[in-house]
Parts: sequence; C-alpha cells; structure tokens
Amino acid sequence: MEHGELAGKTIVLGLTGGIACYKSAELTRLLIKAGATVQVVMTEAATQFITPLTMQALSGRPVFTSQWDGRIDNNMAHIDLSREADAILIAPASTDFLAKLAHGMADDLLSTLCVARDCPLLVAPAMNRQMWAHPATQRNAATLRGDGVTILGPGSGEQACGEIGDGRMLEPEDLFEALAGFFQPKRLAGRRVLVTAGPTFEPIDPVRGLTNLSSGKMGFALARAAAQAGADVHLIAGPCALATPYGVTRSNVQTAQQMYDAVMADLSHGPHHDIFIAVAAVADWRVRDVARDKIKKAGDADVPTLEFVQNPDILAAVAQLPTPPYCVGFAAESGDLETHGAQKRKRKQVPLLVGNLGPATFGQDDNEVILFDEAGQQRLPRANKASLAQRLIAEIATRLPSRAPG
Repeated sequence: MEHGELAGKTIVLGLTGGIACYKSAELTRLLIKAGATVQVVMTEAATQFITPLTMQALSGRPVFTSQWDGRIDNNMAHIDLSREADAILIAPASTDFLAKLAHGMADDLLSTLCVARDCPLLVAPAMNRQMWAHPATQRNAATLRGDGVTILGPGSGEQACGEIGDGRMLEPEDLFEALAGFFQPKRLAGRRVLVTAGPTFEPIDPVRGLTNLSSGKMGFALARAAAQAGADVHLIAGPCALATPYGVTRSNVQTAQQMYDAVMADLSHGPHHDIFIAVAAVADWRVRDVARDKIKKAGDADVPTLEFVQNPDILAAVAQLPTPPYCVGFAAESGDLETHGAQKRKRKQVPLLVGNLGPATFGQDDNEVILFDEAGQQRLPRANKASLAQRLIAEIATRLPSRAPG
C-alpha cells in the first residue's frame, strides 16, 4: 500500500452483524492512510460487535446507523451518502444482508443506501461455512454477480465457531488491495502475464552462496499492478521476504537454473502467455561444483578456489521461442545506462527494456528508469515503485500487439 493511493476517493464502508467487524477497524485505518475519505454506515446488528464510537474515531467522521438520522438536513441519508461515494463496500456482509441485496429489500439505512446507489457496490461475505455453502446463499451470490455486484472472497480457514472452511471474511490488507485494484483501469483484462522478481541464490556449499542486493520490490510492484490491470498473473520469485500481491499466483525458487526451469515450464503448459516481464536480478554465473559439505578453513592463509559456469539467459531464451510472449527486460547498470541499456535490448532481442542504475535503487521504495525500444529512449520521472509499476504497465499495454481474432 502506498500513501495517497486512494486520494480523492470517498468510500462508504458498510458493516453488518458479524464477528468480522473487528477486521473493519483495521480496514478503515488502511483506507484512511491511503488518502481515502471513509464514511461508515452500520446496521443495528453491527453495533453489537463493534461500537460506532470506535469507527468514528478511526474514520474521523460521524457514523450513521439509522435512516431517520436528523444530522442530514433533508433526512435523506440513503440518497446523500450514496451520491458522495465512489464505491460502497460492505465488510462484513452477513448471510441475511446478502439475501436483502439479492432481493432488493430496503428496510434499514444500509440496505436502502445500496438500493438507491449510483456507484459500484462491493461485498465481502463473512459467515459460517455451512451458511456460505447453503443453496440459498449461493443463489443470492450468483444473483448479485449477475446484477454487477463485486463479491470479494470469502476466504477459507478457521472460523469463530471453531470450524474450518469457506466463509471467513478476507483479511483487511486483502480487502484494501482488492478495492485499490478496483479503481485501476483494466488495460490488461484477459491477458496472461508472467513476472520474475527478486534475486537468485547460487550455493557454494550447504551454508554459503552468492546472491545480490535485489529486494524484489520492483518485480512485486509490477505483478501487483498487472493484476490490478485485470491480468492473470504468475509471479516467480527468488528468495525475498515480501508478501504475495493480492490476486497473484506465486512460485518460489532459489537458483537461476530453477528460475529458468520454472519459467520454461510455465510457458510450455496451458494457455499462451501474452507478456513476460523479467525483473529478477538473475546471477550470470554459478559455481561449477557445489561442495556437499561445508568448506573448512585449513589455516589463516587458506583460500578456496571456485570455478564458475554461466547460468542460462532466461530473457533471451524466452525471446527466442517460436511464438514468444511480449518480452520486457530489466537492466540494472552501475554506469552509462543509456549506452548499455540500448545495447542490451538489441542483444536480448526484446521489444522493450527498462533500465535503471541498480546499486542506487536496490532495496529502495522509489526508482527512476529509462525505457528502451525501437523508437529510442524515454526517461520516466522518479516515483515510488508502486506508482512507477502502474505507469510501466500502462506503457506495456500501449505497446502490446493486438490479439488475433478468435
């Protein structure tokens, strides 16, 4: 999450009766931190699980619970609140409330607000696994999807009742990510994207190895931005301690050879991939013979001799496939980026290469890059990596070849 990511957005956050109301407090904090205006509306049942005072303190705005609330001059809270909103998010959405929405019932402020809205509606179900699996609930969910309502989750896991299964509300961070992505243009809708990210680790012996300073932040930001743009995203990550972006499928590898094998396996199975974004800082070399046991130091002057062999060039190999995806490479240089970036793009035979001065940006939250393509060079202004990733996805989308009919 980036500060200001939802600046200018007004979100009506509706709470219905359920123990998951405690998660809505953290969700409100995340939305406020991202610059959103949050207007909380609660059902009477929701107030049994968390107080309006708590939600008012977190949102910084009065909480509405009654359609007869006189704080709005015309006594039409259900109209005024929905007209000010960019989206309505019901979290948690109880079994009963989903049934109300599916049948257009409007017997309290929140349900009336949803019926009277002229903005998108998203719901995050939260209920016992048997309640979620009940045929009536599934019919209601299908009806809501057909009506254009976005259903987020539910998740699966341990529930308050002690049972395990589908029905628990998504975590606040996932709900935030889903809402932030909802507002992004769907430039890559229907596209399949493969991203590599992070460093690789080349073992010397069972406890030592060679790696680099890549944090994975840029690659993970691009995977997130691609998913928010509507793509089906598979992220292949080297060893790094970053959370998997919401809506992204992740595979973990360690060495360059493992990353190569994972990429080729993914590209050779299943539907065709549209885009390959090679962000990972892949080791150029590996130790020829990895020691089976820890290398011992025999004396103060003892220095082991290591022999290296080249690792496979993942980006070049993908670009040379008979029907390659649109390939985007990344180049981290320590100097003369303009010359090295242009040369590397031609050498790798890729349509687009993104260059940056690696040592200055590894592990940082912002970056400045140059785009290299057939038309020449384009420098993008320095920005945080989340914003830069969205810009890069937009640039990729404009360059992406049109899909063949059918």
